[in-house]
Amino acid sequence: MRTQTSARGRSPEYVRSLFDGIAPRYDLLNHLLSAGIDRSWRRRAVEHLREIHPASILDVATGTGDLAPEAAQLRPSRIVGIDIAPRMLERARAKVAAHGLSSLITLRNGDAEALPFADGSFDGVLVAFGVRNFEHLERSLREIFRVLRSGGKIVVLEFSHPRQFPLRQLYFFYFTRILPLIGRAVSGHREAYSYLPDTVLAFPEGEAFLRVLSLTGFEQTRLEPLSFGVATIYTGSRPGPLRESR
Repeated sequence: MRTQTSARGRSPEYVRSLFDGIAPRYDLLNHLLSAGIDRSWRRRAVEHLREIHPASILDVATGTGDLAPEAAQLRPSRIVGIDIAPRMLERARAKVAAHGLSSLITLRNGDAEALPFADGSFDGVLVAFGVRNFEHLERSLREIFRVLRSGGKIVVLEFSHPRQFPLRQLYFFYFTRILPLIGRAVSGHREAYSYLPDTVLAFPEGEAFLRVLSLTGFEQTRLEPLSFGVATIYTGSRPGPLRESR
């Protein structure tokens, strides 16, 4: 679960306040509630960029900065992380500094619907557990398309729904009944972990999201289910050969 703009009618101010409120316990809860498997999901997402050898990477909805240090393994010349919630970014900066990556990774406040970058600024864009929080999904994806260079690649990691019985039924029971109780107990925030199931259930997962990627200009769209469909990686490319970084 990561932050960016509002989801399904929630205002950006509501989302910003919600995630700022749980920032101190955010990492603990993510790892606890996913049994630590979210780390392997992030590593797998980053690997999808390796084939294009990106010199510049944008991490949209960077949250507390778990993904950007992982992307450093690709040896880019720069990584920029952007998020709407200032308190999440405070924790991300501390994490980046602890990894000794402050000279490589820049973190800044910003909104996916109006990315503060010139056209064609990045070779690759990563979004982990944030795209479902975009208030206007297609508008945000078009912004990502805009800041990608020709031949650049988007990689989206997001929660999804298992299909097989009885895993699907167990998943929905845990996600809608158990997870909110644990989240509220640990974070002290009544709404945050009710908001999570709501956004996951509303997200156009699977082939539906691939169609949205295609509508916003991306080609070669693909998906890779993870952990029996609990999460999914989506990829797409901006048409054309990858140009050299500026």
